[in-house]
Amino acid sequence: MPSFHWSADLDPLSWHGDVLVVCVAEEGDLEPHAQALDGALGGVIGRVRESGDFTGKSGEVLMLCAVRGIGADRVALLGRGKPGQGSAQEIADAFGDLARALVKQSCGRVAIVADPLPVGGLAAAVEGLLLGSYRFDHYRTVAKDLPKHSLDRIEFVVDIEHRDDWRGQIAAGEQIAAGVMLARDLINHPGNTVTPTRLAEEAGQIAEAYGLELTVLGREEMQAEGMGALLAVARGSEEEPKLIVLKYQGRDGGKPLVAVGKGLTFDAGGISLKPALDMHQMKYDMSGGAAVLGLMRVVGALKPGRSVIGIIPSSENLPDGKANKPGDILRSAAGLTIEVQNTDAEGRLILADALHYAKRFEPEAVVDLATLTGACVLALGSHYAAVLGTDQPLIDELRALGEEIGEPLWQLPFHEAYAEQLKSDVADLRNIGGREAGTITAALFLARFTEGMRWAHLDIAGTAWSNQDKGIKTKGGRGYGVRLLWRWVSEQG
Repeated sequence: MPSFHWSADLDPLSWHGDVLVVCVAEEGDLEPHAQALDGALGGVIGRVRESGDFTGKSGEVLMLCAVRGIGADRVALLGRGKPGQGSAQEIADAFGDLARALVKQSCGRVAIVADPLPVGGLAAAVEGLLLGSYRFDHYRTVAKDLPKHSLDRIEFVVDIEHRDDWRGQIAAGEQIAAGVMLARDLINHPGNTVTPTRLAEEAGQIAEAYGLELTVLGREEMQAEGMGALLAVARGSEEEPKLIVLKYQGRDGGKPLVAVGKGLTFDAGGISLKPALDMHQMKYDMSGGAAVLGLMRVVGALKPGRSVIGIIPSSENLPDGKANKPGDILRSAAGLTIEVQNTDAEGRLILADALHYAKRFEPEAVVDLATLTGACVLALGSHYAAVLGTDQPLIDELRALGEEIGEPLWQLPFHEAYAEQLKSDVADLRNIGGREAGTITAALFLARFTEGMRWAHLDIAGTAWSNQDKGIKTKGGRGYGVRLLWRWVSEQG
């Protein structure tokens, strides 16, 4: 990970390094630093704008090599879009694209003129640089497949008026990106590496590093709590299930915010076995749990005023002679009985016991994240996660924040009429609701275990994984939800 520095005194024209980056808008006059650079380069920036070789659209990168008249070896023009416009997410995505271009050109030492960024934009730029340059190379051993160089040192040229704010923004951007990258790493690791025990160990490292309180329930403790739903899912696996609880005590002494993340470290579907095609990707079924761990790392590092609790129910879902079977009836920690009609609808079972467990903390609000239903992928694709729940103000807040930071949510209907599909002839409810409205009925199932709590459910089945390198996205696990949940937490004080 590169080191970040800032200076209000650095002269961009005399700075020596691999590449000097200057932001250029889509239209209008060049900013003062860009004007000075254009003059030193003999007007080349103006010419490439006039010719259309560089339009200035947000995220566009043009590398000028073998430049003369300045100290840097190369100059990179970064498009910033329309003057005075650009959300934090657009800034992050633009700098994510820049990061990939810099890595491709083997640029180690970089200076970036940050003056055109709005106040508050530097944190987004740092996030973009780190997330855009993220790679998962843990298992590569062939030298030619590994990057020859990586970003080493990044210096921001800033205006002196806001230097204290810049310092804080760089630190915040680094910590938020680190939380996302932790989540990405956990998602990208295979199921033979990331197990429920490994997630508990990661939680332990976070707790030790940042002074958080950690509680881990194993099989015996779950039995004492009556968590028959979570335990049933884990019966087919030799890996012991875990209920991981990380607690951060804030300064304000108010009720805690609780985030619950599904931590299925591998999902073969159980006895209701999934098709073999793409089953290998089901290592990502713990993306919700990974996001909660990433969130708690950010919380521990940046220490918000509000208390925060992260809960991760974790197990595997495998076929075995001891595995949970279709037709089984389970008793949840809440006392409700559940008829299992499909063992591949297991995420709602482990979340049911975790959500009930959250009640003991008397939370201000609860948000759960889960790669829960294939129906969500069919309905919304990979751009929006679904949001449903029992508290409309909470849902509205999450939707607004999601739009701001590029993790948007689409609200689906949450009407009791759909709950008819969950009725069982032999138990209090069944774990599937038929082919219709699968995302809605899954959320209504979870709602039975959230009574008395302000609660929102995020189905991230379509957004947890990326198949492209674009903006801050990289192929593989996205770490979706870390940035959204952090914004939610930080907005509370």
